[in-house]
Amino acid sequence: MKVWLAMAALAVASSAVHATDRAITVYQDPNCGCCSGWVDHMRDAGFQVKAIKTNRMASIKQELGIPMELASCHTGVLEGTGQLVEGHVPANVVDKLLANASVKGVSAPGMPLNAPGMGELDGNLVTVDFDGKPFSRD
Repeated sequence: MKVWLAMAALAVASSAVHATDRAITVYQDPNCGCCSGWVDHMRDAGFQVKAIKTNRMASIKQELGIPMELASCHTGVLEGTGQLVEGHVPANVVDKLLANASVKGVSAPGMPLNAPGMGELDGNLVTVDFDGKPFSRD
């Protein structure tokens, strides 16, 4: 019985850590509808999203160190790792980011039409890391 209780406690603790890894705070312009579409995409993929609408997007990006050439309309901060998600990055790419702690962040620069919240993935969306190197193609 003690072994079963210990295993159950470990499973609960593991679930809590996993939930923290999938928690993200998203800063978005209050006038941008596509940002809400991306937030829905992330929630549908199992992320716990805290969306903050703000008119301070430029200063937030600067404070977080988002490279301006990779900027998009919203910025996410993964709560468990501090890693950054810039723009309409697919949820599966965010999972790939979480698996690689050496990568500070990923971006889908601009507002690509073949990205979650903008349109359908078509296999041609290229996300890049914050050094501008290709990270994923979806």
